[in-house]
Amino acid sequence: MGTPIIMQPQVGILAVGAIQKKPAVIETPYGDAIAIRHKVFLSHSYDHRVVDGALGGSFVRRVADYLEKFDISRSI
Repeated sequence: MGTPIIMQPQVGILAVGAIQKKPAVIETPYGDAIAIRHKVFLSHSYDHRVVDGALGGSFVRRVADYLEKFDISRSI
């Protein structure tokens, strides 16, 4: 995990870490369980003079939502 550095004149950058298997708590109809899941760290740096923190956070949330809902069996 690291902090990406913005190169001027850019105002933001997204860094994607390595995908690794990690234990995670998941909710099932029978209660909570610990399972192994693929996890990745997303790091986002931005120029606070240009980008509002809420906008930067919503961007990372949107990217995470797309990755979580990705269907590998979908045809292109």
